[in-house]
Amino acid sequence: MDFRFPDDVERFRLEVREFLAREWHPDPAWGDTPADADRTFKRKLATKGWYALSIPKEYGGLGLPLLQQFVFHEELSYVDAPGTGVGVAIVAPCLIKYGTEEIRRRFIPRIISAEIDFCLGYSEPEAGSDLAALSTTAILDGDNFVINGQKMFTTSAHRTEFVWLAARTDPTAVKHKGISMLLVDIKSPGITIRPLHAMDDTRTNVVYYDNVIVPKENLVGEINRGWYYITTALDFERLLAFPIAGVRGIFDQIVAYVKQTSRGGQPLKDQPEIRSKLARLSADLEMGQLISHQAAWKASEGQLLSHEAAMIKTWSSELLQRTCHIGTQILGLYGTLQYGSKYAPLQGRIERAHRAAVMRTFGAGSNEIQRNIIALRGLGLAR
Repeated sequence: MDFRFPDDVERFRLEVREFLAREWHPDPAWGDTPADADRTFKRKLATKGWYALSIPKEYGGLGLPLLQQFVFHEELSYVDAPGTGVGVAIVAPCLIKYGTEEIRRRFIPRIISAEIDFCLGYSEPEAGSDLAALSTTAILDGDNFVINGQKMFTTSAHRTEFVWLAARTDPTAVKHKGISMLLVDIKSPGITIRPLHAMDDTRTNVVYYDNVIVPKENLVGEINRGWYYITTALDFERLLAFPIAGVRGIFDQIVAYVKQTSRGGQPLKDQPEIRSKLARLSADLEMGQLISHQAAWKASEGQLLSHEAAMIKTWSSELLQRTCHIGTQILGLYGTLQYGSKYAPLQGRIERAHRAAVMRTFGAGSNEIQRNIIALRGLGLAR
């Protein structure tokens, strides 16, 4: 049984890896990458055509299988480079699957050129893991929708151009049935953005919608069918936004540190407890990589199922937390020092990754919800 990707995919991987070695120079002091640096780097990727890998050629893409896009995200994640963003990873695939020809041609070329990007308008004060409980409304009034409500944790709302917004278009319908998806210009009158600063030094936002007017041609697919589009979007997010390669990047830094460091006159690499912990993590990484590569192949063949995407998200996010926890233990008390301290091992990268790892178990749906999906759709167990 051959677990390798095809030769053309691996050649592409090497091309991306060499490009990142030349062009990506991370600064550990950054929490949020500065917007200008982030967009400049993303436009370099777009110029290479890498924002359009799996986009059909009729919309300006390369028309390649999803495997190339998956490998691209792996390499970005390994070196902790900015991801492609919501537009490329979620919105464009959903527009291709569900959008009208007009909305595809209006938005996809701008997405794949890095001219515009999106943020996610999902969570609300009373609708987080139970996303279908959302109460933000979008009421059709002539040729426009009028939006009112509040969204929480809208990361990048302060630096993107549009919102991929879930709103209730039929308040009388049962909660999964009355939701629609809209593409909302973030500069529309009536939108107010307030910052929320997270424990990993990044910024997310609270966004208020007060009689925001959105033209009805910005409706994605059919009205009141948004829940089905959200589940597709979440599958894309769980596949592409939680690559095991990012965990491996952190793991490899820890292993390199262990090989080069002694404590109390004894090399860390000779300490049985450290060797045992790293060996277990190595096995977990291999398992995670096999799961994710199988899912990437199935997605490329149009066969990915929701419970398989849920497995990737759950395994990757929890493995990231375990890796950061063990890494911090190995680094010792110095491992809690942040970037800027001359005593911070690995420039404080593990410390910051440890803080950032906390949100991974509830982003894109909490891991408790993911286990429900695996049990219900994967194992056929009763709800």
